[in-house]
Amino acid sequence: MRTADITRNTNETRIRVSLNLDGTGKQAIDTGVPFLDHMIDQIARHGLIDLDIKCDGDVHIDDHHTVEDVGITLGQAVAKAVGDKKGLTRYGHSYVPLDEALSRVVIDFSGRPGLEYHVPFTRSHVGRFDVDLMREFFQGFVNHALVSMHIDNLRGTNSHHQAETVFKAFGRALRMALTPDPRSEGVIPSTKGVL
Repeated sequence: MRTADITRNTNETRIRVSLNLDGTGKQAIDTGVPFLDHMIDQIARHGLIDLDIKCDGDVHIDDHHTVEDVGITLGQAVAKAVGDKKGLTRYGHSYVPLDEALSRVVIDFSGRPGLEYHVPFTRSHVGRFDVDLMREFFQGFVNHALVSMHIDNLRGTNSHHQAETVFKAFGRALRMALTPDPRSEGVIPSTKGVL
């Protein structure tokens, strides 16, 4: 079982993430930011990752620290659960539509953090959620999961739809990349021999 349990405590947030990469999409998410909970639910369900996330953060100030730190902690948990990456498919991609919106996410478990993020939101907020924080979430994830990732919202006029297609595509791309490849069992999927 590829599982991990990570606790990260700072003066701004106290976070616990437990996950099973070979799950069924079960989730229990309480970050204190309802829209973020809804988006992380998409990762669990569409990535078939069992996720248990609890965060107590300084949301009385704003949601920034919580959103970024949940991304960091989720990235740490994924990196731990993946282990040495032997037999990993490594690459994953997905296009996901939702009504008028369409997003694409491409991920590589390369061992090198890198994020290309192109999401031209049509509004600054979804409800009370500042959409600028999505980039912070994914940057935190990329830096600590040690992945290269390209996120592109190709079209959309409804900011909720734009965000949701990004998170669904992220879940699906994760699922593809994290799937063990039975043809390369025990082999690091790299000409370098290390990721």
